Formats: sequence, structure tokens, C-alpha cells
Amino acid sequence: MFLAKLSRQNRAPLSLAFTLRTRHLSSSNLYGRYSFVPPPTLSPEPQNPKPDPNSGTNLKRKKKPQYRPPSSLDRAGLKPVRSELPFDFRYSYTETSPTVRPIGLREPRYSPFGPGRLDREWTGVCAPAVDPKVRSVEGAEEEEDPKLEEKRRKMRERVQGEPLNGAERKILVEKCQRHKTKRQINLGRDGLTHNMLNDIHNHWKHAEAVRIKCLGVSTVDMKNVCTQLEDKTFGKIIHRQGGLLILYRGKNYNPKKRPAIPLMLWRPHEPVYPRLIKTTIDGLSIEETKEMRKRGLAVPVLTKLAGTAAKNGYYGSLVPMVRDAFLFSDLVRIDCQGLERSDYKKIGCKLRDLVPCILVTFEKEQIVVWRGKDYKPPDDGYFLTDQESVDDVNKISTTEGHGSNVDDNVSY
Repeated sequence: MFLAKLSRQNRAPLSLAFTLRTRHLSSSNLYGRYSFVPPPTLSPEPQNPKPDPNSGTNLKRKKKPQYRPPSSLDRAGLKPVRSELPFDFRYSYTETSPTVRPIGLREPRYSPFGPGRLDREWTGVCAPAVDPKVRSVEGAEEEEDPKLEEKRRKMRERVQGEPLNGAERKILVEKCQRHKTKRQINLGRDGLTHNMLNDIHNHWKHAEAVRIKCLGVSTVDMKNVCTQLEDKTFGKIIHRQGGLLILYRGKNYNPKKRPAIPLMLWRPHEPVYPRLIKTTIDGLSIEETKEMRKRGLAVPVLTKLAGTAAKNGYYGSLVPMVRDAFLFSDLVRIDCQGLERSDYKKIGCKLRDLVPCILVTFEKEQIVVWRGKDYKPPDDGYFLTDQESVDDVNKISTTEGHGSNVDDNVSY
């Protein structure tokens, strides 16, 4: 017992002396100058040795980084995208007309391409190609520069090259049939949108032609849809059957040299346009206008537009139908029950310009149009039929048969 107590008493002063000595050495300059540093080994081993595939011990795979949606903040300090496409960028090329000038905007002029992502200024309606510094709606809605149209024509001729013969066209049309491929672009109530141009070029990387299915408001004027597709993509429509189009990319098309198409990150709000229905119809008094609206809602229905708020229909034969009805009646009523109000308003606006006619009312989900006092059937010659195939650049001939393989069960 006595020896154990003595050993415990001797340990305390020894440990205390050792700690004091190390503190003294660490605080002195001699310890820092003459401290021992072990030399590196002559044959250092790699810190991360590669695993032997035959040993059976493999390291765990690194996890992929979590998906992060693109943000405008990622382009901080980067130059804006410059596109050489010779036309104004719009949200929809078939549902907006450069000749109609809006009377106001519903939101500030925020560019749908994102802040600092495009070298063109957004005017609230479009991103003009001529003057990228235009900031007003009035300056953006003037007539298009004829130089842009000429430039688009030359680019399209350069990409298309020699026209296809009958055998080549037939092979491409057969490849794009529904039982051959599932590749298809759906063109809905918004018509040909800006981001759809990028989808078309993505399809052209894998095939020479792409199938486009058109339904909704834009099908009232299929000639405009075909014109805008060829004008904005520099392609060629080689076949049309109802609302089903086949767009050919061209013989000289190179996917690696495709044009730069900046994408819209969100849908911009539509500007404010003048009212379609006026208080009084031009040339009539208030009492005559009320009587005509009352009589228009009582006339027999010409047709009921197929479609609902969730599913669009095909309205390619609506304009010839209204023109024929005006030969026997001065008022025509079209039933639009089930459609969205914005949809049948756009249809009425297209009928006003294409028939032409005067809009009377949109009450009770009906479109009532009046042919006017001095109505003359338009003699515009050619109008698109149900089924067509393009034989050459300047000739369109109607093919035999009127069967359609358009699937009516696809909704947009």
C-alpha cells in the first residue's frame, strides 16, 4: 500500500514537468529551426490506386448530379445568343398577323427568351429582325422589310436544291405513314409556335421528312399553315391529307449547320387588340343591329364544330361551307358549344377575313356572321382541298381517294 501511494505521488510532478518542457520548446526558436521533418519516400504509392478488374473489388460508381432546370442566372456574364434567321420572332406565326396592330399590352415588356439571352429586343409582340433596338409596339408592327423575304427565299432555294421526282416523293411519304414510324409533331390551338421550329429541326436530324398533325383553330386557314411552315423552316410540304402534312427538309440540308433557334422560356401574354363585335354594325342603326342579332340566333345551324376544351377538331372545310351558305341566306349560324371562348372568337376572326363577312355576335356559344348588303362571292381561284400531293414547285394536283388516316382520338 505504501509503495502504491508513493508511485502515484511521483507521477504527477513528472507529467507536469514534461508538459512545461514541451511548451518551452514549442515557444522557442530553436525548436522551430531544428525540428525533424521526415523525408518523402523514394517510391511513393499513388493515393488513389486503380482497382484491379481481376481482383473483384470495384469502387462504387459516382452518383449522377441531380437534374437542374435551366435558369437565366446560369448565363451571367455570357454573351447573348445571335440568330441569323431573317424573320421576326413571335410566339405563334399562324395566329398573329403583322398587319393587325394591338392597342396595348397586358404586361411589361419582359422578353420570353430570358433576360440577356437574345440580341433582339422584345417589343411585347415580337422580337424584330431588322432593328433589334425597337422598343415600341408601333415600331414593330410596320410592313416587313422586302430584303428579309428575298433572303428567306434564297436560303430556302439553297437548302432545297433540286426538286424531288415522283418516285422519291412516294418513298418519303410511305416512310412517314403511321404504321412505319411514330415520329410526329402535333400542331394544336396555338398554331405554329416558335419552339416548334426547333422540334422540326430535331426530327430532321434522324429523318428526311417529318409528319405534322394539325388540329384546332389554325386549321381554318390551312393555306396559311402550309405557307408559314415552308417560310420559317425552309422546308417543302410534299403531301397533305386533311390536317396531316409531310414536311421535307431538302436535299442540301445539313443537320450540323442548322440555324440557331433560341427557345422561349415561357408563353408571353397576348396583347390587347380592338374589339371584334362593335355596338352597332356598320351601315345599320342600333335597332336594326339588335334585330339582326336576335334573328341570327334563330336561323338554322349550318354546322356544329367538333371538339371540346380539351380536344381540338379539324375545321379545314369551314370557309367553303360558309361561302356556299351565303348564296342562299344572308345570315349564317355556327354552333360552338363545348369550345373555349377564345377559340371560337379566333375562328370568327378568321372567317371575317377569309370569307369575307361581318361578325354579328358570339352570344350563347354561337358564331353569327352576316354577308353584308353588297355581297359578291370571292373569286380567289384555288383553295386547299382535303387531299393533295405536290408534283413540283409550282404545281399542286389533287390525288384520288379521300380517305384519311388522321387519328381523331389524339388530344392537345
